[in-house]
Amino acid sequence: MASASASKYNSHSLENESIKKVSQDGVSQDVSETVPRLPGELPITEKEVIYICPFNGPIKGRVYITNYRLYLRSLETAEQNQRPGLENCRAWTRTCRKDLTDLSRSLARKGRDKDVLTLPLFAFVNEEKFNVDGWTVYNPVEEYRRQGLPNHHWRISFINKCYELCETYPALLVVPYRTSDDDLRRIATFRSRNRLPVLSWIHPENKMVIMRCSQPLVGMSGKRNKDDEKYLDVIRETNKQTSKLMIYDARPSVNAVANKATGGGYESDDAYQNSELSFLDIHNIHVMRESLKKVKDIVYPNIEESHWLSSLESTHWLEHIKLVLTGAIQVADQVSSGKSSVLVHCSDGWDRTAQLTSLAMLMSDSFYRTIEGFEILVQKEWISFGHKFASRIGHGDKNHADADRSPIFLQFIDCVWQMSKQFPTAFEFNEGFLITVLDHLYSCRFGTFLFNCDSARERQKLTERTVSLWSLINSNKDKFKNPFYTKEINRVLYPVASMRHLELWVNYYIRWNPRVKQQQPNPVEQRYMELLALRDDYIKRLEELQLANSAKLADAPASTSSSSQMVPHVQTHF
Repeated sequence: MASASASKYNSHSLENESIKKVSQDGVSQDVSETVPRLPGELPITEKEVIYICPFNGPIKGRVYITNYRLYLRSLETAEQNQRPGLENCRAWTRTCRKDLTDLSRSLARKGRDKDVLTLPLFAFVNEEKFNVDGWTVYNPVEEYRRQGLPNHHWRISFINKCYELCETYPALLVVPYRTSDDDLRRIATFRSRNRLPVLSWIHPENKMVIMRCSQPLVGMSGKRNKDDEKYLDVIRETNKQTSKLMIYDARPSVNAVANKATGGGYESDDAYQNSELSFLDIHNIHVMRESLKKVKDIVYPNIEESHWLSSLESTHWLEHIKLVLTGAIQVADQVSSGKSSVLVHCSDGWDRTAQLTSLAMLMSDSFYRTIEGFEILVQKEWISFGHKFASRIGHGDKNHADADRSPIFLQFIDCVWQMSKQFPTAFEFNEGFLITVLDHLYSCRFGTFLFNCDSARERQKLTERTVSLWSLINSNKDKFKNPFYTKEINRVLYPVASMRHLELWVNYYIRWNPRVKQQQPNPVEQRYMELLALRDDYIKRLEELQLANSAKLADAPASTSSSSQMVPHVQTHF
């Protein structure tokens, strides 16, 4: 269940519920209020509570619980309702113990009648309608065709169409032309979770590639697999310009060595003589989870201004962002400069690997910096290649302390935001787009980020039973566009990944704290948007005048001289 104290949605996706209130003294209040509800959202219970706001103290209100979320409305005077923070206390809320106990009992009673406690995720009952079907955004065949694939070096394999080769990979894989499906089966047995090396992206000019996979199953005894070794040679030989294949292991070297004890490991120089291995020192999911917890601790509920910089440093969050960006820069540079093709992996190839491949592709390919291109990038490198969204976010799981929880995708979006700050004209989407993606990562309003892999999504018929987040975004693209965007082809972005150039994303992490002044929209950006709107208005008026003149000319007598038929010149500011 998601909580919202003052959610605002598009009018086309809302239902209104009229609620009449009675004061404590029994006097009927002639007040008509509306609690916003989405199509498919049904009320369950409501109760007056005392909300202990961490910023403004106790606030008397009424809590409404639906099959989707918790909605808190203040019952105080209009003047008190305007107090800052009342609408921004969504996160980490709590009510009086007695009120909470009564509310829980009420829910339990209704649960026996309506099976409330086993309700499906709201995405499966969401009845919103949009004029765009977001599920059609990503078509793997079309995306690989855009990259120029297949070609005489690379082919599309359907060996995994029933997810029998690798349950957590997509049905369609791009592999070397010379490698047969039988070879792929033998290679998969030597990679963790059968996640064998497959192609993510190919450079349009030099034909270097970015491959992704999981760690080899070397173990303490130093096992080898001739098929896997030969396969990496075949990958290298698809491009005759280089003599080495660069392997980037996202882990710290000490962790990679430790993984041998559990059957994993890394590519040794002896076994993979035509490859070069580099460790990127990015820490695991547990370190990232604890780092984000520390960020929460320094921004909520109080921010100590006097110790802000040292407190932020102690979280190590920006250090982790720096390491992820640094690794992605190395991958992008290796491929874009034509030095060599690249193979990326971590342990299982669905966390740090996804961060590195998707960021490197974002840096290298300007298509992914458009709204639709970014949606395709997320669908391809994160969703279809099996990032464990269900495990990392915990959708529908009451065990919030599960060790599998980790903000890996959030960290990726943070890296994208850092890039957009350094290259303000390079991205078609704005900050609001990134925040919307993250909000619905957790909201369970859409089916986009549900389940761990495509095989599970197909079993649940996700595209038939839920709405895509991209439907919401693509039906109102103008809201998410960056007015400074300048389309560029084949420009590689190399962000500066130093602590001096990285900053905490205040508009995301601290947006609910009323005591922190929010970063207001850039006045230059606002003025530019106004000018764009003015331009569009003038163009529309010009077209109307031209149509009107055309109609007049069509009705004019045939004898009218050609000089009198000339359309008068229309002047505009543009």
